[in-house]
Amino acid sequence: MGTAAAGGGCGARRWLPWLGLCFWAAGAAAARGADNGEVLPDSIPSAPGTLPHFIEEPEDAYIIKSNPIALRCKARPAMQIFFKCNGEWVHQNEHVSEESLDESSGLKVREVFINVTRQQVEDFHGPEDYWCQCVAWSHLGTSKSRKASVRIAYLRKNFEQDPQGREVPIEGMIVLHCRPPEGVPAAEVEWLKNEEPIDSAQDENIDTRADHNLIIRQARLSDSGNYTCMAANIVAKRRSLSATVVVYVDGSWEVWSEWSVCSPECEHLRIRECTAPPPRNGGKFCEGLSQESENCTDGLCILDKKPLHEIKPQSIENASDIALYSGLGAAIVAVAVLVIGVTLYRRSHSDYGVDVIDSSALTGNSLLLNPAMQPDLTVSRTYSGPICLQDPLDKELMTESSLFNPLSDIKVKVQSSFMVSLGVSERAEYHGKNHSGTFPHGNNRGFSTIHPRNKTPYIQNLSSLPTRTELRTTGVFGHLGGRLVMPNTGVSLLIPHGAIPEENSWEIYMSINQGEPSLQSDGSEVLLSPEVTCGPPDMLVTTPFALTIPHCADVSSEHWNIHLKKRTQQGKWEEVMSVEDESTSCYCLLDPFACHVLLDSFGTYALTGEPITDCAVKQLKVAVFGCMSCNSLDYNLRVYCVDNTPCAFQEVVSDERHQGGQLLEEPKLLHFKGNTFSLQISVLDIPPFLWRIKPFTACQEVPFSRVWSSNRQPLHCAFSLERYTPTTTQLSCKICIRQLKGHEQILQVQTSILESERETITFFAQEDSTFPAQTGPKAFKIPYSIRQRICATFDTPNAKGKDWQMLAQKNSINRNLSYFATQSSPSAVILNLWEARHQQDGDLDSLACALEEIGRTHTKLSNITESQLEEADFNYSRQNGL
Repeated sequence: MGTAAAGGGCGARRWLPWLGLCFWAAGAAAARGADNGEVLPDSIPSAPGTLPHFIEEPEDAYIIKSNPIALRCKARPAMQIFFKCNGEWVHQNEHVSEESLDESSGLKVREVFINVTRQQVEDFHGPEDYWCQCVAWSHLGTSKSRKASVRIAYLRKNFEQDPQGREVPIEGMIVLHCRPPEGVPAAEVEWLKNEEPIDSAQDENIDTRADHNLIIRQARLSDSGNYTCMAANIVAKRRSLSATVVVYVDGSWEVWSEWSVCSPECEHLRIRECTAPPPRNGGKFCEGLSQESENCTDGLCILDKKPLHEIKPQSIENASDIALYSGLGAAIVAVAVLVIGVTLYRRSHSDYGVDVIDSSALTGNSLLLNPAMQPDLTVSRTYSGPICLQDPLDKELMTESSLFNPLSDIKVKVQSSFMVSLGVSERAEYHGKNHSGTFPHGNNRGFSTIHPRNKTPYIQNLSSLPTRTELRTTGVFGHLGGRLVMPNTGVSLLIPHGAIPEENSWEIYMSINQGEPSLQSDGSEVLLSPEVTCGPPDMLVTTPFALTIPHCADVSSEHWNIHLKKRTQQGKWEEVMSVEDESTSCYCLLDPFACHVLLDSFGTYALTGEPITDCAVKQLKVAVFGCMSCNSLDYNLRVYCVDNTPCAFQEVVSDERHQGGQLLEEPKLLHFKGNTFSLQISVLDIPPFLWRIKPFTACQEVPFSRVWSSNRQPLHCAFSLERYTPTTTQLSCKICIRQLKGHEQILQVQTSILESERETITFFAQEDSTFPAQTGPKAFKIPYSIRQRICATFDTPNAKGKDWQMLAQKNSINRNLSYFATQSSPSAVILNLWEARHQQDGDLDSLACALEEIGRTHTKLSNITESQLEEADFNYSRQNGL
């Protein structure tokens, strides 16, 4: 009733219950008189029919530390002004107002301000920022000001991305990335060089406007120095880590000097120096010779002041004897080396068990005898297994091997006329033999499933596996190239034929870092592969080599941004390229479980990934090991969750071997999302009255960050089970590994805890560890003669469209084709990549299919008759010596 009475007393004026007053001049004056003990006179004029106009509106403001801020507004003509914050009226007692008269217009001017505290902003939990606005009244109505937001200002300490050091050649581009710390308001970035501010307005070669990054378009020697990214807002300033930029100059040769005067030894010299320019700041020294000498008398050299034809015959005889004995010695050494080489060659070939193509199969082919003959592209082909092609040279050595096992043959008939045109016999048969104890290879080639008769199918023999000290391998390679394999790790190196100059040989090594990773992740970036080193670093190759590195990412360009990184000589890591980038310096081909990289320099490489969304997935391999404890009634279970790379699991196996652990179930794959949710591991379905689990260990939880960055040490949880009686020897239970709001896997344990009752099964396939280093033709799946024909066919575009781009497309190489265009033989590099991808399966069937499909396609692209095309191919082959 009181409220109604008060409202009714306002008459035509507006009753505002939230203020307890009648709104217009008299009511407002009365209310203020009640609250403040003073009444403003009603004599201040207000122009009737005029809406309030804001002279000053509240501005956006930031609260720094704990200091309150003041919001102001001023309007005319205005009888009342009140603030509304977040949709609610601010109480009258929190307003401070002043009234005045505008002398020029005679209108009433009112100014009001309020204070907003940090506590008020922190206590507000709305869908938008804390906001306030003014509402002003006049005789005609109301006007509203703009909304002013109030936010708590801050600046975090750590940069989201620090600039990384660079070594760049002179006139190369320098790009230093900087992502300042999160802050409100957003931080402004300034760059320092050697602690001095950089003014891009004074140097057209420098640009600092591109998303806080520093770009130097053409590097100069003076651009070398230490660069620091400075971030600042109204709260604080932050400094990034300094990045050292080195601009180097590779040395170049001056032109040759004039020939010197002929010496008494009948030679003259010429020299050149590495001074045009000299190498600077660690640049490469000049390549080639700095001095040359040659005979300066055209063979008419005078010795002891006599012409050669006047020298005594005895001297000639002595020289002839020396030459004779030297030749005999060299022949003996050559024969010995040949015998040793043939012996090693036979032993190395005994592992393959494959009949090879005889040269008679090629020479007997009617199509090769008459290359102008039209190939029949409609002939069907039948394959019942993988094709293995070798050079004819290997046949005799391999068929005489005494190490063959009498296993069943896999017969493959090749009836592809397109393959025949490349030099493969039309009806050749290939007999492939598999070794006992080995397993078929798939994408996840480290593991295979075996089903023995009893109920303990996955107990593995760990004693034959290599230890950590063996994660290094070497081999000597020459002009014929070869392949270097790190056993059971998924890491390999392919040196193509011709990559090393003739008459040269190098001892090439490869190793995997099994200690603490030297690559420290920045921000959300994670390590997805082992750190692989290949060398020697000063070795130069004439064609790119292929390095295969396993990774644990569930490949998707929508969710991952994957980078290839290389460690510099200073120990820092720098980005080589993103796998989705276009580059002519290197090439990355990302398969589901490995990345194949074409490179021209040795060093230490690794793959990192930056998740783009929460749906980014790392593939984890989960496995359970078991062993008896010191107490005869106890049995320990250890559950591992490691990156899904063969080398990561090999480290686990090595550790378990030293602890006496046995693998109890086939490892499984778990997709772990980057959604920040943790991992839970629990033991379920333990047989009652036979086993019990120690208290508080049945379920364990692992934080997300520990799993997501699990490349430091193998992650595992231990569970302790206890038998009620010593007569219990069988154990069955389930291990549940699940991510909250993610995927899960179940490991079914069914085993005997007594070693005598378990069946030992070899787990890792052994063929890739028998010959870690393979050299020459046996290291490649495609015989060299066939490879030459493919390259000759596809390197030169012709009317049929059979160029290297089509060869790349049919082998699922669809991006960054500009890299191959820069190579002297694009087809050869494509085939090198094929060799790296198919090193385990040697799937020549897929290559044959691709070549056949190209053969069928090109017949539809030409209006010229087939006979004319084949005649053109024949002429081309004759000109190129094919």
